[in-house]
Amino acid sequence: MWNKKEKKEWRSGVYLCTAKDSFEADLLESKLRSENIPCEKRYQGASNFLEIALGANSAYPIDIYVPESTLEDARNIIVPVPLEECDIEDIDFE
Repeated sequence: MWNKKEKKEWRSGVYLCTAKDSFEADLLESKLRSENIPCEKRYQGASNFLEIALGANSAYPIDIYVPESTLEDARNIIVPVPLEECDIEDIDFE
């Protein structure tokens, strides 16, 4: 009745990047998962506790890991875009 997606199991990933806080880590995780790239957040220090207790972590960085086969795609997906390329004058608000 319900079509379940087949989960692909992977144990160890390769390092992709380090997010400075839980907000940035959640953004990266969301972007990667929207492109069907599984990822894992590995917390440093007490960051996991802080995220559970306070709802957010801004004190410790969080490492992001992805499967080795998706590393190149993941790097291409999370390329930062400079804000200078977003001109507010180009947007029509009316």
